Amino acid sequence: MNAVPIWVALLFVATTLATLATLACAHPDRTRIVAVGLVWMAAQTVVASRGFYHVTDTLPPRFLLLIAPAMLTVVLLMTTSRGRAWMRLMRPERLTLLHTVRVPVELTLWLLAGYGAIPTLMTFEGRNWDILAGLTAPIVYYLYFKRQTLSRRSFVLWNVVSLATLANIVGHAILSAPSPFQKLAFDRPNIAIQYVPYVWLPSLVVPVVLFAHLASLSITRRTDQANLHAE
Repeated sequence: MNAVPIWVALLFVATTLATLATLACAHPDRTRIVAVGLVWMAAQTVVASRGFYHVTDTLPPRFLLLIAPAMLTVVLLMTTSRGRAWMRLMRPERLTLLHTVRVPVELTLWLLAGYGAIPTLMTFEGRNWDILAGLTAPIVYYLYFKRQTLSRRSFVLWNVVSLATLANIVGHAILSAPSPFQKLAFDRPNIAIQYVPYVWLPSLVVPVVLFAHLASLSITRRTDQANLHAE
């Protein structure tokens, strides 16, 4: 990781902050979202800086601390009545625009692969097509929310396909990371997520992107049900 230039880290810091800011702008409770996000980023920074994630032979793997807390939060928001009530205040048009951050994320991954910090299979030159979700997000936003020429079914399909591309790269990232469960890229493993600021990718950016899709789908479904009842 010493070979990775500082400007690559700064690019990812800016991307992470943009992700958090866009999420906050999609909900009335902006201050709390930003505060919780910054505290979580700071906590992960402290843990990673002490080399906690450099130990890769434990069971359960230590990288679960990167993933599990935020993912549990997403599950609680989706499954509890209080969480769903909070989620219904989200603005789906801004959640759709949030996915544009996937473009600089993928550029960061491509740069990290060039410096040997992650395997090429985790980039758009390998098995990662997630950049397509980021590139199409502004188009979907414009056609669905502004022009209203994109059908609801197409909007839902875009979210589902984009969820699949997200799941694909997350799966490859986990299987490429040094751990007892590693199955891929033994010659060039995914070590970047052990270091600051890249620990924020699995701990904050990915869960936020996942939540943005799930919240948009949930709000769309609820709107459809409300329209049916109104008829």
